[in-house]
Amino acid sequence: MTTSNVSLAVATAAGSTTLDIAGSPARLKIEGLRRPAAALRPTPYVEVDETRLARNMQAMQRRADAAGLAMFPHVKTHKSVELARRQLALGARGITASKPSEALVFVEAGIPSIIVAYPIVCASSLDRLLPAVKAHGTELRTIAASETGVDALSAAAMRHDVEIGVFLKVDVGLGRVGLKPHDPAAIAVCQKITTAHGLRFAGLLSHAGHSYAAADAEGLATVARNEASAMAGLAAELKSLGIMVPCISVGATPTCVGAPLQAVDCIRPGNYVFLDGTALRLGICGADDLALSVVARVVASNDTHFIIDAGSKTMSSDRGAHGMGGNGFGIVIDADGGSDAGVWTLERMSEEHGFVPVSGRSLPLGSRVRVFPNHSCATIANFDRFTLRRDEGEALTHTVDARSCQT
Repeated sequence: MTTSNVSLAVATAAGSTTLDIAGSPARLKIEGLRRPAAALRPTPYVEVDETRLARNMQAMQRRADAAGLAMFPHVKTHKSVELARRQLALGARGITASKPSEALVFVEAGIPSIIVAYPIVCASSLDRLLPAVKAHGTELRTIAASETGVDALSAAAMRHDVEIGVFLKVDVGLGRVGLKPHDPAAIAVCQKITTAHGLRFAGLLSHAGHSYAAADAEGLATVARNEASAMAGLAAELKSLGIMVPCISVGATPTCVGAPLQAVDCIRPGNYVFLDGTALRLGICGADDLALSVVARVVASNDTHFIIDAGSKTMSSDRGAHGMGGNGFGIVIDADGGSDAGVWTLERMSEEHGFVPVSGRSLPLGSRVRVFPNHSCATIANFDRFTLRRDEGEALTHTVDARSCQT
């Protein structure tokens, strides 16, 4: 991954093309993006560039290794057993999953260690996962942010005769799940975990998802510093009470990629494998790091827009992680390797159609386009499979294994 400042060169035959990303004038380098799409197949479909994928995976693993940190990448981004195995082969110690049903797919695939970053408040939520964990000998850790959650986890562990590692989930600013580091309840929940039957205290875990709203590199660094400081402060308080903190785990691609890694033991980035328009807006990658795109087709046109066969049921209607995206829903380019270097924005969508402003550069009906979404995680979740495109032109199909895990 190459760190950029969102001001990226665009080369065209006639000069340069300017694209407005998230309200900021951004000049997008598209030469590397203008590879013909994989062999003709029904549109829309997801295509992943294997070279960029491998480069992104390797860069993040090297970053973790250089800092002496354990990598537990978040598989909610790709939901693929094949890609999880690639991450483990590069040096990841295990994976992170969003919920028990998603984790079950990877337990059954033999992944040895899994963090379920999901607040369990009902013991029955683990009734499908824990038997598989026991049968496969999987190391399982999850989170708690309340005494109710600790009670539920303990009941589930005792019911299935397994041990569960439990992190305290710390809210470092996103305001979603977790206890504030200075909330007295944080200490109380940790103390309860240490004495609960079937549980062991795993440490502290946070997700600085608010980093997606950062305006620049310094904003990202500030979020990362504040997160590390809050976690270290709480860990010190726990240690003063005789509670050892085995692991401090943080996870958000912007802070893991765009800020120094400091005072933690484990990182859980997810989006880094594909990256997307939001990462580009944040300046934590260059355009030639974007590994995932949707190949769609122009099916209609009018005076103001050309219409593609990829709408909200394909791209999702998410403008970015946690809704912290910019203008439009993706970057659009020609997918057939034509000489025209036009760049468009996916402006709006209905369920099955996307509206792309002509901006003086329309495309004929039947043309294929490549759309780089604002949020790659939400996009691939709409597909049962994806196409892995290799440099030599070979295209392999892989399953999105953990798609549609509802319980």
